[in-house]
Amino acid sequence: MIAAIRSCAAVPLAMLIFVSPALTQAAPATLRVQTFVVPPFAFEQDGKLAGFSIDLWEEVAARLKTKSGYQVASEVAAGFDALRSNKADLVVSGVLITPERDKEFDFSYAILEAGQQVLVRNTGDSVVPNPLMDLLGLLLTKTRWFAIAVLIMLIPAHLVWLLERRYKDGIIPTGKYIPGIFYAMHWSATTLLTQAEQAPRQPLARVISFVWMFTGIVFVALYTAQLTANLTVHQIRGAINGPEDLPGKQVGTVRGASVPITYLRGHNAKVLEFSQTGDMFQALLDRKVDALLFPAPVLHYYAAHEGKGLVKLVGPEFDKREVAFAYPEGSPLRRQINSALVAIREDGTYQRIYNKVVRR
Repeated sequence: MIAAIRSCAAVPLAMLIFVSPALTQAAPATLRVQTFVVPPFAFEQDGKLAGFSIDLWEEVAARLKTKSGYQVASEVAAGFDALRSNKADLVVSGVLITPERDKEFDFSYAILEAGQQVLVRNTGDSVVPNPLMDLLGLLLTKTRWFAIAVLIMLIPAHLVWLLERRYKDGIIPTGKYIPGIFYAMHWSATTLLTQAEQAPRQPLARVISFVWMFTGIVFVALYTAQLTANLTVHQIRGAINGPEDLPGKQVGTVRGASVPITYLRGHNAKVLEFSQTGDMFQALLDRKVDALLFPAPVLHYYAAHEGKGLVKLVGPEFDKREVAFAYPEGSPLRRQINSALVAIREDGTYQRIYNKVVRR
């Protein structure tokens, strides 16, 4: 038994002896680093690259005693294309780990956690910018009320048609169903919405007419009350106050950002994709989109800097994902980079970089 235990203990020891040289293998003198501009993770400042991911990577590179040859991709997808074609050793920016990407690439330990959030224009008040369009939108969305009105109009229309079609001097001038029912429908609609031009002549039809007039008054009153209440809520709260208000709206995001794009398409929003975050923000200010959906750190940074006073974040942060460095599957850099990231967190360097860039 003791011999067996010693034999088992020798296996991991031997593995460490043979594997350790691979783990301690020096990184290449220069690494090809793909990045894409997405503040606060990566941006250009005074002709140089800066940002949370860039500063953190520079610290990792210094500890690995390697230099970085940066290549700025035109958009998110281009950065991953460089990994696929072996034109880059890793991607450093605001890269979210998704199940789809995890099947194709390797990732470092998480450098940050980020959820999605909604950004809208800051109107400075609670009034909807276009009350007429908002009213039309409310009217068109009340299809349930319209369907109910059509349904209940058919009932008195058919009853009056049956009673009046053969009654002398009645409001239905023909005994045929068509066009007789159309005369009855016209009477039913005018009675519901305003006041009938003439009342039925047949006694029982007159009773039905009075009941229908009373029903019309109640129906119109209820519809008007709900429409007024909904319009008031829109005026107080604004048109978009979180992700639940995005269906049917024009929402912008960045091309290749799979998480917000998947969410928007799954919730029936009209997605407009932009190649750069700057184009996305400008589209919001120019009213080309109603809102933006993107990782919260990016939106917070813009709202606190270039967009200060012009935009505001609404609703909660949701669908949180990890942000990490990405490299081709099986990359030998993974263990070395992870070891450096652990050391950076333990000695307080990570917090210093985070406070400098993300919290400022």
